[in-house]
Amino acid sequence: MEIKYDPNGLVPAIIQDVNNGEVLMLAYMNEESLRRTLESGRTWFWSRSRQEFWCKGETSGHRQYVREILYDCDADALLVKVLQVGPACHTGERSCFHRRLQGARLDLRPEEGEGKA
Repeated sequence: MEIKYDPNGLVPAIIQDVNNGEVLMLAYMNEESLRRTLESGRTWFWSRSRQEFWCKGETSGHRQYVREILYDCDADALLVKVLQVGPACHTGERSCFHRRLQGARLDLRPEEGEGKA
């Protein structure tokens, strides 16, 4: 299967802890960063803001060691399962997803048997 990149040549990569399933971060890869990731066993990304490649943990030491890479049914998103060393977020948090969006209405799942005619 060939990965489908967006018009900018990027594909979103969801980074997940291989041990507990926690979503650690979202970054973007292009063909070259995916190739580097596959060859090195470490995560490489394309920085949209700096317009350059970066290997996770090169400056911080908080490295990601790739254990598995999956792609979705449309081949336009990646799921990269990693062994995370240290925090994944540049803020020092374990995951980049550490802030809860307030004010959203959440539908509760009906109890089993409810709604049956």
